[in-house]
Amino acid sequence: MESFTIGDQPVGPGEPTFVIAEAGSNHNGDLATAKELIDVAVDAGADAVKFQTFRAEDMYVEDSGEVEYLDDDRSIYEIIESMEMPHEWIPELHEYCTERDIYFLSTPFDEQSAELLSEYVPAWKVASYTSSHHPFLRELADSDKPIIMSTGAHKLSEVRESVEVLNDAGVSGLALLQCVAAYPTPLEEINVRVIETLSNEFGVPVGLSDHTLDPVTAPAAAVAIGADIVEKHFTLDKSMDGPDHQFALEPDQLVNMVAAIRNTETALGTTKKTVLDVESELHNKARRAVHAVEDINAGEKITPENVKVLRPGKQDTGLHPKFYDEIIGATAASDIQQSAGLQWDDIESQ
Repeated sequence: MESFTIGDQPVGPGEPTFVIAEAGSNHNGDLATAKELIDVAVDAGADAVKFQTFRAEDMYVEDSGEVEYLDDDRSIYEIIESMEMPHEWIPELHEYCTERDIYFLSTPFDEQSAELLSEYVPAWKVASYTSSHHPFLRELADSDKPIIMSTGAHKLSEVRESVEVLNDAGVSGLALLQCVAAYPTPLEEINVRVIETLSNEFGVPVGLSDHTLDPVTAPAAAVAIGADIVEKHFTLDKSMDGPDHQFALEPDQLVNMVAAIRNTETALGTTKKTVLDVESELHNKARRAVHAVEDINAGEKITPENVKVLRPGKQDTGLHPKFYDEIIGATAASDIQQSAGLQWDDIESQ
């Protein structure tokens, strides 16, 4: 599986999960709020903070009608128009992210936005609804930046077509994110295991763009089965006006999510099965071995009545239990005290 780097950070199997704190449009048109969102992402330990750069006229037809899930009387065009991030913010937000030591990302939804962002972002993030826009994908792939592409509301065959377009265009690095385009996504619909399908099918780094309300369950599960990237929306306050606040994490929840991801990475550990240093005391004192349960005199037979397979505690451990059947009926070569672990020297050769 081919890894790539975002800035100086490797992304792929065996590397720490790349955590994207998705600010999106939750700045509500206020630059100070946008910077506060960056601060929250930094404090939570995210690797990148991501905004969205678009113009309504380049996303929706003007007579687009309403959308029920937003519970807003305005048309979807008017709502999107109200969420636009001023282009003049881009250099300032990038500079502030650099000062705070976090990667600045912003999803471009059109060619003009991509052109404006190009010198400021180390990677492209492609939104689910743009992932089948083949001409736009070719333009992004023509740069030397890796692409992280969400796959919500697309069948596997459609994802395959987009991946072929990107590969044919010479994309420098690609990651695919399982995503469900429902806001919020019910936990029973998130289908984290699609991450495995994407990995097996395409052999690229994979991850999860999560819209469930739970800050921990889906991200931690994703990391446990091999996610290289986790992206999740956050906000300063769920009660703020705007369509994306209600399903986003609040600051303390974002902290919990990043901690859960890092704890999951730690818990996954290594694939090597061995006796660990932390197990050494109980390995020596609690693993069963063959021990005398009464004094055994030299020349006496070893029987089930005078030996048992027991935990040694402070005693020197005896023979491995796999030798129990072999030594029953053997003759003691020397006196063996009660509780002592039987050794081969204690038994006459047969």
